[in-house]
Amino acid sequence: MNDDELLRYSRQIMLPELGIEGQQRLQAARVLIIGVGGLGSPAAMYLAAAGVGTLELADDDAVDLSNLQRQILHTTDRIDLPKTHSARLGLQALNPLVKLGLHGQRLQDDALITALQGVDLVLDCSDNFATRFALNQACQTTQTPLVSGAAIRWEAQITVFDGRPGGPCYRCLYPEAGEQDETCSANGVIAPLVGIIGAAQALEAIKLLCDVGESLAGRLLTFDALRMQWHELRLRPDPNCPVCGTTTL
Repeated sequence: MNDDELLRYSRQIMLPELGIEGQQRLQAARVLIIGVGGLGSPAAMYLAAAGVGTLELADDDAVDLSNLQRQILHTTDRIDLPKTHSARLGLQALNPLVKLGLHGQRLQDDALITALQGVDLVLDCSDNFATRFALNQACQTTQTPLVSGAAIRWEAQITVFDGRPGGPCYRCLYPEAGEQDETCSANGVIAPLVGIIGAAQALEAIKLLCDVGESLAGRLLTFDALRMQWHELRLRPDPNCPVCGTTTL
């Protein structure tokens, strides 16, 4: 690292759990973010600011006026611009040292597997069960650590599926899809809530990449914003899970 990099990341480097070695791990890392909306905006910004070497951004949507209440990576003058392009402008301004890869079309099937094989971990910042289920299946196939976040109305959750054999996966938590209209566009969401969870996803990603602390693997944190209360639930692998289950039918 040169002097400018040492100064930019100095407040992290001075942490004994991180140090120079941890910062070098971040700079060598490649992270895939699925969705650069409410959750993906703060997650991408904090990972870029922290010095993650390469961020792969996947989103097939364009910036809309209704996004700007919570999707803080995008701006009014970028309405109608593809979200990946808007995100690139914001992240390059924040930290020009970070390399960015853009996926402006939905990653599916072989394309998703290929994308996962080239990264160290993935953040699920999507807003629908179809994407979450497909990503979970692909992460199980490639054994890619998955940092999963979700937020709606005044409620949110975050957990980590680390890809290790014998651990739970997203389908252990949700065997079936939820209600079809359980989206922010149909139910609303308070703006800072996605910021809290997106930032927490970035924090969990940094911990995993640097191998520090205790991750949320095997634990689900739920957050009630109206009462400012966190609750922790233990996650167990489901032997009947259609993705990772061990029971022979």
